[in-house]
Amino acid sequence: MDDVKRMKLAHNLPTTHPVHAGLEYFAERVEILSGGELAFELFPNAQLGNEPQSLEQLQAGTLDATKVGSATLGSFVPVTKVFSLPYLFRSEAHFWNVLNGEVGEGILERLSINAAGNDSQLRGLAFYDAGSRNFYAKRSIKSPADLEGLKIRVMNDPVAMDMVSALGGSPTPISFGELYTALQQGVVDGAENNPPSFVTSRHLEVTKEFSLNHHSRNPDILIFSAQTWDELSEIERGWIKQAAQESSIFQRKAWAEGVESALEIMREEGVRIYEPDLQPFFEATAGVREKYGSGALKTLVDQIGKVSD
Repeated sequence: MDDVKRMKLAHNLPTTHPVHAGLEYFAERVEILSGGELAFELFPNAQLGNEPQSLEQLQAGTLDATKVGSATLGSFVPVTKVFSLPYLFRSEAHFWNVLNGEVGEGILERLSINAAGNDSQLRGLAFYDAGSRNFYAKRSIKSPADLEGLKIRVMNDPVAMDMVSALGGSPTPISFGELYTALQQGVVDGAENNPPSFVTSRHLEVTKEFSLNHHSRNPDILIFSAQTWDELSEIERGWIKQAAQESSIFQRKAWAEGVESALEIMREEGVRIYEPDLQPFFEATAGVREKYGSGALKTLVDQIGKVSD
């Protein structure tokens, strides 16, 4: 008789992605820590649906675990909207000190509560690195003044749109799949993303100016179905929590290597990379942080600000 408890973990990224490497490591560690009693089967490449669909499957109990971006999660649990605020984090060190400390633990716990204050049927386990978002365009962006008049593709998100407007640009929501052609044909002048995505999307073929201005840091999050979680014993939960934390450390290293590799490819293909002074960007977006970091998120924003670098 097969006594192995088998679970499904789905995500929307390719198997070459550093997050997939982290999830593979998670599955391996669960199997080792549980002595083979628990096993995860991975379904990458959106085989079981996109991120919102995966979260809905978690809530219904038809999927056990998934990885989602904090931006997607914000539609299900409002606390993760905090990650969309521009220049909320002073540095990468500040970002990880927040996530790996009491504030980050509190955010994971609050993933179980939806906008109505009820159980979201989701359980947060660990943060994965998804890097910082940065501008790239047909001309160099070294200060907010360089964005003046530029049409910048953003996600259909009010915070992202207000941020680009505050910096002097014209926010233009376009689907990611149409962005290459839009850049090529001049429908937009630029966009924003992390270096690995800039490379894999081949946007470096049509845009040669990349600015490491780090306007937002949106982590990926490993999420469990509450139904699955409630069916696990305390010992089983312990194995999974340990594996999740270990996989987060592993994935961060894989992400850092992925960024270095992407920057190297960008240089080889003639992309000019800038590291501008971030203070003018920080000051120009103060109103956006104030507008969206108010109300229910204000206490959390204040807590994040008090964490040291």
